[in-house]
Amino acid sequence: MGFLKKLFGDKASRDNKALQPILEKTLKAYEQIEKLDIDSLRHKTVEFKEYIKNKTAAEVAEIAELKAKAEANFDMDPDEKEKLYTQIDKLEKQELDHIEEALNDILPEAFSVVKAAAKYFCEHETVVVTATDLDRELAAKYEHVTIEGDKAYYKNSWMAGGNMVTWDMVHYNCQIIGGIVLHQGKIAEMATGEGKTLVATLPVYLNALAGKGVHVVTVNDYLAKRDSEWMGAMYEFLGLTVDCIDKHEPNSAARRRAYNCDITYGTNNEFGFDYLRDNMTGNPDELVQRKHHYAIVDEVDSVLIDDARTPLIISGPTPRGDQQEFDELKPDVVKLYEAQKRYVTSILAEAKKILTDPNATEDEKKHGADQLFRAYRGLPKNNALIKFLSEEGMKSLLQKTEGFYMQNRNENMHIIDDELYFVIDEKLNTVVLTDKGSEQLAQAYNDPSFFIIPDVGAEVADLEHSDLSNDEKVLRKAELMRNFAEKSERLHTVQQLLKAYTLFEKDVDYVIIDNKVKIVDEQTGRIMEGRRWSDGLHQAVEAKENVKVEAATQTYATITLQNYFRMY
Repeated sequence: MGFLKKLFGDKASRDNKALQPILEKTLKAYEQIEKLDIDSLRHKTVEFKEYIKNKTAAEVAEIAELKAKAEANFDMDPDEKEKLYTQIDKLEKQELDHIEEALNDILPEAFSVVKAAAKYFCEHETVVVTATDLDRELAAKYEHVTIEGDKAYYKNSWMAGGNMVTWDMVHYNCQIIGGIVLHQGKIAEMATGEGKTLVATLPVYLNALAGKGVHVVTVNDYLAKRDSEWMGAMYEFLGLTVDCIDKHEPNSAARRRAYNCDITYGTNNEFGFDYLRDNMTGNPDELVQRKHHYAIVDEVDSVLIDDARTPLIISGPTPRGDQQEFDELKPDVVKLYEAQKRYVTSILAEAKKILTDPNATEDEKKHGADQLFRAYRGLPKNNALIKFLSEEGMKSLLQKTEGFYMQNRNENMHIIDDELYFVIDEKLNTVVLTDKGSEQLAQAYNDPSFFIIPDVGAEVADLEHSDLSNDEKVLRKAELMRNFAEKSERLHTVQQLLKAYTLFEKDVDYVIIDNKVKIVDEQTGRIMEGRRWSDGLHQAVEAKENVKVEAATQTYATITLQNYFRMY
C-alpha cells in the first residue's frame, strides 16, 4: 500500500493536483483584475452576464418559440404537444450545459472580482462609485449606502444580525480552492474559524451570474438573516440582488420576491415547506419558488443526514378527527406502558448482573446480551438503559446483538419481540403492538380480537362462496368494512398514544404553553409556532398531557430534505 501511495498519491493529493491549474488561472487573472478601477471592477458583473447570455441565446430563443407555439394551439394533438415539450426539455438541458461551460470559462475572473472587491472594502472605510439604479434602491434601505449626485458611497461597516460588522476579510488561496470545490458540486469540509462563510461568496457570486437563482441554505433563521446581511452587502455592491425568505411570511408577495432575487438565503425547513406549499396550490400565481438551479448547504451533514430522518409534513384537520378515541383508550395504554416499563426494568437489571459478572459463562453472556437488546427494543429512551449503554463495551455489544437478529430479513427477531408488549424502532420512529400486547389490552373488553385487524380479503372471499343471497352479501360486506375501519382506527390510536409515551418527552420534544402542546425544533431548541405533528400524533401527546384534544390531522404533502436537494 505504501508503495502504491508513493506511486499514485492518495486521493487528497490527486484532488489538489487537479484543482491546482484552476487556482493558478485564478491567481493570474487576479493580477489583472486588481489593477481595474472600482467602476470597471463592478462592471465586470454586467460583462459576465452578457457572456453567459450570448452562450445560451440560441437555446433560449428556440425554447421561447416552442413554448409560445404549445400555448397558442389549444386544439393541438396531445402527441404533438408531448413532442414539443420533450424538445423543450432537451433544449433546457442544453442551455444548462452551456451555462456550466460559460461559468467554468469565467470562473478565474469572477473569483478574482470577488476577492478584489473584498480587498477594496478592507483598505477603504468608504468606497466611492458611480451610482447605478440598484445603488439608489439600496441607499433607500441601508444606512451604509448613501447617494450624492451621481456618486454612491459605500461604508465598509454595516448592520448584520443585529450587530455592526466591519469588513476585514480577503480570500486566501485555500479559500479559493474551497470555492472551486463547492462550484463543482462537491462537499468542502472546513474547521470552525477557517472562513467557510467567506469561501461561499466565490461560488455563490459565480453561479448567481446565470440569473436563475442561487439558494444558500443554513440550519437556523439567525444565520440565514445574518449572512444575508453580512455577505449580502458584498454581492449587492457587485450588482446582484439578495434577500432572505425567513424575513417574510409564507405565501406572501415578499417571499416570492425573495425567491426571484439573484441570491436567496433561508433555512432548510423553510425551503422544503415552500416547495410543499407550491405543490399543493392549484393557482400558478401563488407559487413562490422558481425552478431550482444551484444551492450551497451549510452544515450539510446535519441537513442531509440528521434532519433527513424526519420528513417535512404539511397536514390539516381530518373529517373524522372528533371521533378519535384518545381519551377513551388512554387508561388502557397507560397500563400497557407501565407493564412494559416494569418488564424492561427487570430484564435490564438481569442483563446488568450477567454482563458485569466476570465469571459469567458464554451462554449466560449470550442471554444477557439478548436481554439488553430486548430492553432496547422495549424502551430505547429508558434512562437506566441509556446510562448502562454508556459503559465501555455495552453499546458495541448491543449493536453486535442487533446485527445478529437482523440477519436474513429479521427472521429471528420474533425471539426478542415476542416477550414484549410492543416493539419500538427508534430509527424509524415507529411503535408496533405485539400479540402479547393485544391480548393484554383486550382483557378489559372481554374480546380477544378487540385490537386485531381482520383479514378482510379472506373474509370477503369466504362470503362470495357462501350460500347467502346477493342482498345479504352486500350487507355483510358493509359490516365487514365498517368493522375493519373501526379496528384500524382503534389500533392506530393505540400506536400513536404509545409513541407519545415512549418517544416524545416533555420539555425536550415539546413544551406546554397556554394549555397547548408546542413542538420544539430539535436542531435549534426553538418553539415551532403553528406546527403540529400529523396523523393523530399531536392529539396523542395532548391526551398524554391532559390538554384539550383538537381535531386529528391528515397528511397533505411530505418530503425529506435529501429528496428536496436532489432537485438542484
